[in-house]
Amino acid sequence: MPFHRLPTLHGLDRQALVAVVRAALPDSPGGPSGDGGLVGGRSAAVARLATIDPAAYGRSRNFLDGAVTGLSPWIRHGVLSLAEVRDHALALVERPEDAEKLVSELGWRDYWRRVHARLGDTISMDLEPPAARALKPPLDRMPADVLSASTGMPCIDAFVRQLHETGWLHNHARMWLASWLVHVRGVRWQAGADWFLEHLIDGDPASNHLSWQWVAGTFSAKPYLFNRENLERYSVGAYCRTCPLLGRCDVEGGYEELAARLFDPTPAAEARPSLKITAAPAWSVASPAPTDGPAVVWLTLDAASDSSPAAAAFPDAPRLFVLDPAWLEAERPTLKRLVFLFECLAEIPNLSVAFGDPGEAVTAEAEAVGAGRVAVADTPCPRVRRQADRIGQKMHVEVVPCPRFCDDRRIDDLTRFSRYWRRIEKSAMTPGHCRASPTG
Repeated sequence: MPFHRLPTLHGLDRQALVAVVRAALPDSPGGPSGDGGLVGGRSAAVARLATIDPAAYGRSRNFLDGAVTGLSPWIRHGVLSLAEVRDHALALVERPEDAEKLVSELGWRDYWRRVHARLGDTISMDLEPPAARALKPPLDRMPADVLSASTGMPCIDAFVRQLHETGWLHNHARMWLASWLVHVRGVRWQAGADWFLEHLIDGDPASNHLSWQWVAGTFSAKPYLFNRENLERYSVGAYCRTCPLLGRCDVEGGYEELAARLFDPTPAAEARPSLKITAAPAWSVASPAPTDGPAVVWLTLDAASDSSPAAAAFPDAPRLFVLDPAWLEAERPTLKRLVFLFECLAEIPNLSVAFGDPGEAVTAEAEAVGAGRVAVADTPCPRVRRQADRIGQKMHVEVVPCPRFCDDRRIDDLTRFSRYWRRIEKSAMTPGHCRASPTG
């Protein structure tokens, strides 16, 4: 597959970056402005990090107007590391337990990455048989009334509009929307997960797909069910008090009542098989021995910043980011997602951006500058790993570990978050660097 270079991004403002994206990818879905209200790049990330209040987050994070950090888009692209956010949060509180809720949420992202590193592309398939069986066959496509925000449910339609207009949703709203789609409307979870991944500025397959599986009950002990009482409490009645469906909507009732309406009560013929996910080994690429010459830093979606571990390890090396057509086809990122990404890249000096096959583009860049090795930050992404294996057939590929979030030596079971957290909680709640981990 041929590749070509895009114009230099460094220093361009949003309007100019939108023009670059539109010229390079004219079929990108989304409106003409690409303005989701969030600004990409390290400068914006550091400014947002300075505003977080870990104690308030712990008290109010479940409320739609709670003191959430909003840091996930920058974490997703490696502009902020989990360890950096954790260390900053612990430095802000007098007692470590005041930051525990925030650190545990960072732990979920580290956990999802570790599962992704172990399972690869299979996270797009049911990891376990559904914990509860639906009464009817699932829908393979998103319903038209959902996509047009015309379901007649004020809460659902508001969540859809916010997702489309901003590329971001509060985590509770994501869970409610996913649960309603899967369990009430009968949408196959993969269809909903793909829809989210298209729009969410912070969307990455690990957190996105595995969270949808948790809601669906294909990677959890039971399905997550959305009910009106929960919505009314955590939205402070914003949708329910004036809802025309109050008292007769699809999510009225407690968990058992909803489960009785939504699921087949007939027991499964066979017991649900147990799943055991062990920790993934550290990622390395079989490649020729390293040389003492120059290197090329390959930046990826998980490390789209000059704060990338690979960039930090080789501060004077040229940087290359490659827009992979396979990624664009698989996720269909909206213009908002792409502009946020390009804003992250535009802060990086000495960066080239190519469009095409990453294996060919990275190899060609290294040969053009006389580099005998390629440095890439650790990532669970199977697409990047496969391309790195290809590059490694010609030159040395050095995988640079990410900043440490926890001591992973005791992790032996990733089957459930609770098992993972019991093993790493103490180290995760300790500021500073722990032992290097394969994905965190």
